Amino acid sequence: MTFPDKETRAACWAARDEYWACLEQHAPMHSSTSGQPEPKQCVALRKLYEKGCPGQWVKHFDRKRTFEQFKAKMAKGYEPLNEQQQQK
Repeated sequence: MTFPDKETRAACWAARDEYWACLEQHAPMHSSTSGQPEPKQCVALRKLYEKGCPGQWVKHFDRKRTFEQFKAKMAKGYEPLNEQQQQK
């Protein structure tokens, strides 16, 4: 695999940003690394993202988004368990 040139990288990043914007609008807590299906509104953008970026980049960006979501959740703090959850 050759390294993508400047135009290809810019197109990749634009496709990623459009896909992430769609997720933020339709399913803000969606995690691409969980195996969950994308919202219907974002499926076409996901395909463009996967087509426009090298596979390793898609994997990296998906993990990065999931980690950023995790960091944001941790920054807010944890939610204490309620009585029902503690009994399970």
